[in-house]
Amino acid sequence: MPAAPEPSITRWPNATDADPSFGRTPGDGVGAHQMANLETARRYLAAIEAGTAGDPGDGAAAFFAPDVEQVEFPNRFVPAGATRDLAALRDAAERGRKVLRAQRYALKHAFASGDTVILEVLWAGTLAVAVGTLAAGDEMRAHFAVFLEFRDGRIVKQRNYDCFEPF
Repeated sequence: MPAAPEPSITRWPNATDADPSFGRTPGDGVGAHQMANLETARRYLAAIEAGTAGDPGDGAAAFFAPDVEQVEFPNRFVPAGATRDLAALRDAAERGRKVLRAQRYALKHAFASGDTVILEVLWAGTLAVAVGTLAAGDEMRAHFAVFLEFRDGRIVKQRNYDCFEPF
């Protein structure tokens, strides 16, 4: 099956190289509080790209509130959806490290309102193992919308709407 055409990326090819706060400035209607949340969201995605977001000694403690809740809405991998606390997020990150060699988040749009950041991204993961029709070394892709709710600079709720390309 031919791959779907590459959607245009309007911002950055990955979170690691994105400008601070995804290039938003107070002059474009975003306040200091929202800019701080946008920058934390950018650093969070960059940490996932670097493979540290689930590391109990670093990433998770830096980005998540102790009472964080992540909701993953139904998708091909999780047909019934899932709700995870901090321990389950760490477990999921560890499982992901066994399946992926690398991953990146290409940002299409970033919005901030109050304590919420909304990101539209194209996720790409280089597989360490075969998945479906994809071999180890192939790239799996998904179009994500991620809603992050912050309290005191930490993520307290994350909602993922993940649409995987065929594999």
